[in-house]
Amino acid sequence: MAAAGQHTYETEVVWTGNLGTGTSTYRSYGRTHEVRAPGVPPIPGSSDPAFRGERDRWNPEQLLLAALSQCHMLAYLHLCAVNGVTVTAYTDRASGTMQETPGGSGHFTRATLHPVVEVAAPEMVAKAVALHAEAHDVCFIANSVNFPVDHEGVVTLAAPAPSA
Repeated sequence: MAAAGQHTYETEVVWTGNLGTGTSTYRSYGRTHEVRAPGVPPIPGSSDPAFRGERDRWNPEQLLLAALSQCHMLAYLHLCAVNGVTVTAYTDRASGTMQETPGGSGHFTRATLHPVVEVAAPEMVAKAVALHAEAHDVCFIANSVNFPVDHEGVVTLAAPAPSA
């Protein structure tokens, strides 16, 4: 039985890139795979095209960046809801930098989130801006990585509803 507050997650990664001879050479196999979890559609995966991957599939680096972006957004929306800030739209174009190291390894050196948030009323703008820092502090994924995750949020005001 899991301890109170402890959550367990399971995924399955299935390689689909055997082109007939397995990994007999570096160029003889595909990097395609599926990321699976019970009850949700599979995610088509591959390596980054720089590492012989397919451009039309998600790579692990994109998925890591997406997880950071999703986590920040979900924490932020929660904090806005409980602090009286009505968010009417949210978009984030996150970016990240990975540095290759000798020997074929590498690591992320930084990620930056660029959330653009729309709020319902002018008096909500200042609080909406401030809540990004708190969302960062409570984001499970940002708290789990060993590189800086910055956020450069922009808050805009929703256009007034047309009068009838």
